Amino acid sequence: MKEGAEMGVAGQIADGALVMARFAALFLALLAGAHAEIPGCKIRITSKALELVKQEGLRFLEQELETITIPDLGGREGHFYYNISEVTVTELQLTSSELHFQPEQELVLQTSNSSLGLRFRRQFLYWFIYDGGYINASAQGISIRTALQLSRDPTGRIKVANVSCEASVSKLYAAFGGTFRMVYDILSTFITSGMHFLLNQQICPVIYHAGTVLLNSLLDTVPVRSSVDHLVGIDYSLLKDPVVSTSTMDMDFRGAFFPLAQGNWSLPNQAVEPQLQDEERMVYVAFSEFFFDSALESYFQAGALQLSLVGDKVRQGLCAHDLDMLLRASYFGSIVLLRADLSPLLRGSPGDRSGVDPPSLLHPQSPAVLDSPLKLELRVVAPPRCTIKPSGTTISVTASVTIALVPPNQPEVQLSSMIMDARLSAKMALRGNALRVHLDLRKFRIYSNQSALESLALIPLQAPLKTMLQFGVMPLLNERTRRGVQIPLPEGMDFVREVVTNHAGFLTIGADLHFAKGLREVIEKNRPANTMDSGVPSAPPPSTPAV
Repeated sequence: MKEGAEMGVAGQIADGALVMARFAALFLALLAGAHAEIPGCKIRITSKALELVKQEGLRFLEQELETITIPDLGGREGHFYYNISEVTVTELQLTSSELHFQPEQELVLQTSNSSLGLRFRRQFLYWFIYDGGYINASAQGISIRTALQLSRDPTGRIKVANVSCEASVSKLYAAFGGTFRMVYDILSTFITSGMHFLLNQQICPVIYHAGTVLLNSLLDTVPVRSSVDHLVGIDYSLLKDPVVSTSTMDMDFRGAFFPLAQGNWSLPNQAVEPQLQDEERMVYVAFSEFFFDSALESYFQAGALQLSLVGDKVRQGLCAHDLDMLLRASYFGSIVLLRADLSPLLRGSPGDRSGVDPPSLLHPQSPAVLDSPLKLELRVVAPPRCTIKPSGTTISVTASVTIALVPPNQPEVQLSSMIMDARLSAKMALRGNALRVHLDLRKFRIYSNQSALESLALIPLQAPLKTMLQFGVMPLLNERTRRGVQIPLPEGMDFVREVVTNHAGFLTIGADLHFAKGLREVIEKNRPANTMDSGVPSAPPPSTPAV
């Protein structure tokens, strides 16, 4: 009984330890999920893009396999000495091929029934009789299966982490001729078997080098942390390894802007995580509100969200001299009307603060000063915010507007200071490999931050100021946004036929891909100067028979 009790206690302890272990594992999983960073940008590559990628990739692979170098083959059979040298590939035909995704992180290329043309130099010696020349050969039934494992490297860049390869050559034919043709026919099986073996050994090292060195040099052109202009940069670090299904490959990017002067600055991402569901187009890109908020916040932190127009620039911004006069007339007319309508109030008792003239509106000026050039200054007072809804994308802006006169050789005279609330509509588009934004003014309101009376006097200024914003300021903003910001795709790939769809808290852009540059052209441009220093083994294990 004592032993039974001890066994019962031991069982209870074991059960308790198991429960604690499960609880700890659950807690760690929840903790990891709680600290997972929300992506500001997502990209999905669908199987529809693989046909385009395959066509360009096969051309590149053919060119690489044509560089195969086969070592010299020599030996002796009885009194017959032979040497095969200067083996070159004359042509390659990859006839039947398939490129597909393979969960979890692989991209698989399979080719079958391909052929390879060869030309080599023969040298034979039988007793004292020598024969030499060149022979054409053909390798038939070439099968290749290679899988590229894609992952995130420590810098946040997508990389080809590993290349697996299986290759085989079914048959090799050589048309021997010359003085020893009968002898060649007897020895051809032995010679071609040796070349067959050597050829099998050379295919996979070429593919391995193409994947781990050359394709990685192409992926190095994908921006990770780069400057957008002289003020702001963008961080496209990959947050985790790509997620591959049978029909898609999804990548999560940080998608955060930052001021270049504050390289370690970051904005907490509390936006809705963008979702990708569709597979009809070649590629889908999703952006959350955080992506745009971080851009607006970064430019605000960099001090770029301010604008000053003086004299002729004000009239140019207003598109007509008449609007400049209207702005002056509206302003000074408002003063006159305000003085006339509110004169009893303005003559209030000395202790009544409501009867004090608003200094920014009612300060008299000499005629010479009143004819001075007009200055209009806009300064955003808080970081703008982006709101994405199914109905559209808007940006809310609050700015101070200062109107002043700038007499020559005198201090400027402030006429008025007001607050402007504006709502801009934003239309997104992919052009080439960049995201561009076009802004339009939708809603506009100005009011005084000093008194309600001054807000009444500002009502006549609403129309001329709105016209100035529409025709003067908005074109300047759109000129800055026209350049756009690059999307994290390799050099030479562009978007075409894009369609923008808004959702609650994020938007998606579906598009097709176009190779603006050939794969070979981009790789040659970015090829490492010395591939032996790339840290990649020069050759993997020899080829194994293809399944």
